[in-house]
Amino acid sequence: METTSSSRVGAQPAEAAAPGDAPAQEQQTAPQDDAQPQEATASVPVARRTAEGYLRAEFPWYGLDGAFTGPRWLMQVGVGADGTVEHGSTGHGDEPSARGEIATGEKERFAVVVTVASNPLRRSGDGTGVLEATSVSSAAWLAGSGLLAYSWPGQMDHSLRSDWLDQQTEAAWELADDLGGEDWSTLSLPVDGEPTPFHYRESEFGWVLAGSTGSGVHLGAYGRGMSAYGLGFSVIADLAAYEG
Repeated sequence: METTSSSRVGAQPAEAAAPGDAPAQEQQTAPQDDAQPQEATASVPVARRTAEGYLRAEFPWYGLDGAFTGPRWLMQVGVGADGTVEHGSTGHGDEPSARGEIATGEKERFAVVVTVASNPLRRSGDGTGVLEATSVSSAAWLAGSGLLAYSWPGQMDHSLRSDWLDQQTEAAWELADDLGGEDWSTLSLPVDGEPTPFHYRESEFGWVLAGSTGSGVHLGAYGRGMSAYGLGFSVIADLAAYEG
């Protein structure tokens, strides 16, 4: 029976959005082996996002803890071939767009928290193989590719961005698969009030971190304009706080 690496969870990161658009509505996509993230094409107003997909998950969702007092909003969930919710994201602060800072000159301040279910065994998207267990690398991969979805290098033409995104996404995958490498440092942040180690890296587009919790999930996060060093994470007690 074929075994496939699991760090690349799902067919596309739940965070991807079309250039200049707000994050898309919840959608269900089956995992595909070695799939690259695609930019979502749909744009959905904040007020139409609901917690329905999140409520189907069998694991707790995480967000920034009570020390964060700014806006909170839902993004998307990712599901497996059997319809099981595998991961999803919640946003905090300004809702980012790929060209927001370049187009308006205003610096966006946001942090997105990615929750990934800890699964010991998963079927491949085509049903012919078995995927390895999700890991911290899975969370790092989703966070890294999510940040890229909201990044647009200066002086880059729209027609060139797809090729750039493909290249950078592959680089993000390689980085996520080497969390012990020199590109990562260690950062301790509170999770449910307990100090927890995270793998952390910065780039010109923002920061990415990934770690695990004691409640059976892996956490990833990415952001821009907000320092990661002062963040804390906790289980979301009421998703209504994130609904538009």
